[in-house]
Amino acid sequence: MGGGAVTLFLCGDVMLGRGVDQILPHPGSPELREDYVRDARAYVRLAESVNGPVPAPVDPSWPWGDALRWLDEYAPHVRIVNLETSVTRGGAFAPGKAIHYRMHPANLPALTVARPDVCVLANNHVLDFGRPGLEETLDSLSRAGLRAAGAGRSAAEAYAPVAVSVPGGGRVLVFALGARSGGVPLEWAATPSTAGVAHVPELSADTAASVVRHVREVRRPGDLAVVSVHWGSNWGYRVPRDQVRFARLLVDGGVDLVHGHSSHHPRPVEVYRDRLVLHGCGDFIDDYEGISGYEEYRDDLRIAYLVTVEGDTGRLSGLRMLPLRARRMRLEPAPDGDRAWLRNVLDRISDGAHVALDADGTLALAHPAAAHRSETGP
Repeated sequence: MGGGAVTLFLCGDVMLGRGVDQILPHPGSPELREDYVRDARAYVRLAESVNGPVPAPVDPSWPWGDALRWLDEYAPHVRIVNLETSVTRGGAFAPGKAIHYRMHPANLPALTVARPDVCVLANNHVLDFGRPGLEETLDSLSRAGLRAAGAGRSAAEAYAPVAVSVPGGGRVLVFALGARSGGVPLEWAATPSTAGVAHVPELSADTAASVVRHVREVRRPGDLAVVSVHWGSNWGYRVPRDQVRFARLLVDGGVDLVHGHSSHHPRPVEVYRDRLVLHGCGDFIDDYEGISGYEEYRDDLRIAYLVTVEGDTGRLSGLRMLPLRARRMRLEPAPDGDRAWLRNVLDRISDGAHVALDADGTLALAHPAAAHRSETGP
């Protein structure tokens, strides 16, 4: 790959199922098996009760809102999302789970409108409707021209990266993993003959070494390597020590970017050996408006991450974060006060990584090569 810069768009959980599916042109069954909610349309009514009516059925672009305009403006070379929902018409609810997400395959235009290059499926909702639901998800994405990482019809397919060509002749390799700490059950792991996810039972040195070996087996000279990991709890800013060490071992082994997700709100940004580690990107699209609890984390605020790396070295050369707010199940620019709040939080929790609020309203990592988180985390 030449020395030109490569820009990637990354975000956290894109949850187009449940209530979001119900406002799209082809809603699937609204049936739920939750303790208190048995109809997905209740989440639509809850959102409307706090922010006003949603004009259902909405255009497929509605959930992304102003994020699409920003993506067009910044024109990243690679777009990576964590698709945290099954794409299936029906099927049996996975037993032992409190929450199940599915979107109707006919609503996939609500995903393709964002033109993702990679849909990460290594998460704790892609098998909410069993292996038949996963297989329909894989088929539906393939028919829509979308590429999936982190799940497949076999272990070989699930652990294989997606390779995205970028200007200059190089590739970005995206590997995806689902960790037990992120709620991904061991029984969801793909086997040589069984569909499932690329599963990580523990964030250990041995596991990291195995991931690094796989990256080295696949990558060619000039490739950039991204490892996308669904890990950690839903709430809180503290990053566990094993997660910090796992990410650093990946970087030590040659990984250029670690894309972490699972938390419902943004977590610390780390720069280690001139490589970026996103410990938790937060939710991006969901149906959580109006749900009470954990208000101090402001999970209505969302971030689109634009990461620029040097094409020939993989070193981080810039990070720009676009602050958004979810209202009426649509993303809109975050108000000035909310942007300042996000800046203050990220600057406080990302030890050694200084976050600035630019004049255009975006957040930027100041002097990214000099930033470095502490060993213990915030």
